[in-house]
Amino acid sequence: MNADAAILGTGGIVAIATYLVALLGLGWMGRRAREEKSLADFYLGGRSLGFLVLLLTLYATQYSGNTLIGFAGKAYREGFTFLVAVTFMTGVVAVQFLYAPRLQKLSHEHGFITPSDFIMHRFQSRTFAALISISGILALLNYVLTNLKGIGYAVETVTGGKISFATGVIFLSVIILIYETLGGLRSVAWTDVLQGVILLIGCLIIFTVILFAYEGTTGIFTTLKEQRPEFWRPLTGKDLRWWASTLIVVSGGIAIYPHAVQRIFAAKNSQTLKRAYLFMLFLPLATTLLMVFVGWVGAAQIPGLDKSGSESITLLMLGELSQKYPALQIVIVLFVAAVFAAIMSTVDSALLSISSMITQDLVRPRNPQLDEARLTAIGKYISWGLMGLMVWAAISMDKTIWWFIQIKVELLVQALPAILLGIHWKTLRTGPAMWGFVVGILLVVFFAYGATLTDGIPSRPFDMHGGFSALIVNLLITIGGSLAGKTASSDS
Repeated sequence: MNADAAILGTGGIVAIATYLVALLGLGWMGRRAREEKSLADFYLGGRSLGFLVLLLTLYATQYSGNTLIGFAGKAYREGFTFLVAVTFMTGVVAVQFLYAPRLQKLSHEHGFITPSDFIMHRFQSRTFAALISISGILALLNYVLTNLKGIGYAVETVTGGKISFATGVIFLSVIILIYETLGGLRSVAWTDVLQGVILLIGCLIIFTVILFAYEGTTGIFTTLKEQRPEFWRPLTGKDLRWWASTLIVVSGGIAIYPHAVQRIFAAKNSQTLKRAYLFMLFLPLATTLLMVFVGWVGAAQIPGLDKSGSESITLLMLGELSQKYPALQIVIVLFVAAVFAAIMSTVDSALLSISSMITQDLVRPRNPQLDEARLTAIGKYISWGLMGLMVWAAISMDKTIWWFIQIKVELLVQALPAILLGIHWKTLRTGPAMWGFVVGILLVVFFAYGATLTDGIPSRPFDMHGGFSALIVNLLITIGGSLAGKTASSDS
């Protein structure tokens, strides 16, 4: 494929533009449907999401640009070992089943807006709640950054470079900000319905087209044996340790995304939530597995790409197919729309969650005189300011998407012991839970950045994620400290 060849023609660009206008229309409808100028209405859609909207907003949020671009690129580079992606996306739902129904009931009883509201309710520590909130904000800023980078890659590739990476990031960021500002979570959830449907259909159709266009499964694996023999090497103990740590860290981290937790709060009731999660259990097979397979096909058909090039492997293959088979242009348009849908649905959710945490957890406690209408307006201003910062960072930084994903989930998973154990263990103590979390966060930073300062610090201790080692220490402090405190209380 010619690197300067545009994947989308004029008709395709018009179709994508129509899709973007539809998102703005749904944003306006969300604004018209608001019931009051309150934080709960703006950030949680009035706690009234029914089954279909809840399912599709959970799906569109969980399966992001990382799935369609980052996962395929990682599978291109790592081969069959990246099947771990299917297991950890399934594990996400399993972890959520462990805490979500109980947390949903508590949120309706006590009026939670953010995850830190639960921490404050459970541990009665404003310091702990603020630390959880700040870590969530930093992790989600990372999340916004990864997806903005993804959308920049997508726009630049599908237009053959005629629209630059920077221009694509800026334009679509403005679209997101407009419909989110109009109606908050209600608008975001309604746009997620459209985006979720496009994403699911797009993955299924594109997988089918690529599979048959490149000689089917047998032909692809035969080519891989010849061109990428390293894909076929037996798994070593190092591979298995890395796989296990990835499964635990990513499943646990994604399961407590702040914006995913807020969708738990926004569900109409616990039965609706349970039904949505039952359907979510099967979606990794229809999304993650397909994109991992697409990465393998790309490794067979377009070998030799570096890390940056492999991030665009799906779009490169579609461009090659569109040149051979012009009739496939409609399929190309559908997939490009799916990429945009996946990325935009994740960015809008993460940005809304960041805004809610800054407003509810940091601004409101220090300004109790502000009414909810004023706080909601402040949250909107925060969204615009933060998006501007993230757009600048996406354009300026050159790390790969997968590197950012790892750091984000390693930070997020450190809050899992406090949330999961806090819900189910009545005697869990505040001090050990907070210090376990703090030490876990510090260790994540230490392993992630210490290696850049000196060769003596391993970024992957014991061939596992630094975040996994941090989580183990976190759990030891949290559980050990609580048990020790209980024993001391009994002795006294």
